[in-house]
Amino acid sequence: MFQQQRIHRIQERLQQEGLAALYVRDTANIQWACGFEGVFDEERAHGLLVPAKGEKLWLHTDSRYSTACERVAEGTPIQVDAEAMGFSEWAAKQWREAVPEGGDGLLGLEDTISLAEYRGLETVFAGSSVFAETKGFVLGLRARKDAGETCCMEAAQAVTDAAFAHIISFMEAGMTEREVQLELDFWMLSQGAEALAFPTIVASGPHGASPHAVVSNRRLEPGDAVVMDFGAKVDGYCSDMTRTVFVGEPTGEMRAAWEVLRAANEAVEAALRPGMTGKEAHELALAVLDEGGFGGRMGHGLGHGVGLEIHEEPVLSPRNEEPLEVGNVVTVEPGIYLPGRFGMRLEDLGVIGPEGFRRFTVSTHELVVI
Repeated sequence: MFQQQRIHRIQERLQQEGLAALYVRDTANIQWACGFEGVFDEERAHGLLVPAKGEKLWLHTDSRYSTACERVAEGTPIQVDAEAMGFSEWAAKQWREAVPEGGDGLLGLEDTISLAEYRGLETVFAGSSVFAETKGFVLGLRARKDAGETCCMEAAQAVTDAAFAHIISFMEAGMTEREVQLELDFWMLSQGAEALAFPTIVASGPHGASPHAVVSNRRLEPGDAVVMDFGAKVDGYCSDMTRTVFVGEPTGEMRAAWEVLRAANEAVEAALRPGMTGKEAHELALAVLDEGGFGGRMGHGLGHGVGLEIHEEPVLSPRNEEPLEVGNVVTVEPGIYLPGRFGMRLEDLGVIGPEGFRRFTVSTHELVVI
């Protein structure tokens, strides 16, 4: 459904930065700006031009998508153009309509545009200095989710939580990682997910010490910690969660690691609130891990934003010194990895509210043994 307020937010920022229009080529950014559902796939086959003032917008697509785009654009200020022409030529044509007679102003370009397309724009604009590079222009606006977006992600997370409840009743020693992954994927897709949010990770035993392990045919063995990182997509929006389960009761260092990991997750989730920076959240998790005897065993950032894409802004990591805002949807996913032995991660998804962090994830933090 068309979201006029999103266009107004883009236009406000354009005016603040002294830009006359924004040329958008990233598909997820176009999907967010238009609010269209059930139209776009992952192909980079669209362009959007948003002027700093006025109601009219221009969307370029091709014959594969034109019927669907025209249907959902009916009654909105978005004009769909499926003329068979290159994106650079189309951008020049629409720029002349948005800013006629070579009027004042600059055309903002997304930083995700390819070098080849940038060269094409230089050619069709005859080398004029009309361009201005932007950085994370729409992505930054997407970081603050509205109520409709959080509702979609809660629905996606509900499918994901239900998948976890199913998979722990399904798993048993002797199964391969691949068998568990296929069951998880099929279950989510059969229970309301329109797609997977990302390729599912199932990593057991020493394999779990690789945070982004590729699923293998390794069999689950007694004494294993099994890391499962998975998510569903509903109405275009993603969920993300990780749970670590144990094949038999963990003992010694493995049990101690689990208790420290849980403490790190829960300490951060209790502390998250508007104004806290992503760096501060990350450092809090590291402090808990260090105090528990597992310092230097995480390596990756504590979390990331989620939305139409599985990795968005803001991030909970040392590189983010910006304050978190109400409406940021983020993961909290501390991990402990001991190469050659085992790994574990505990990840929840939730939103920053006025009073703190509200989890979408409902799956237990209690130790799970299969």
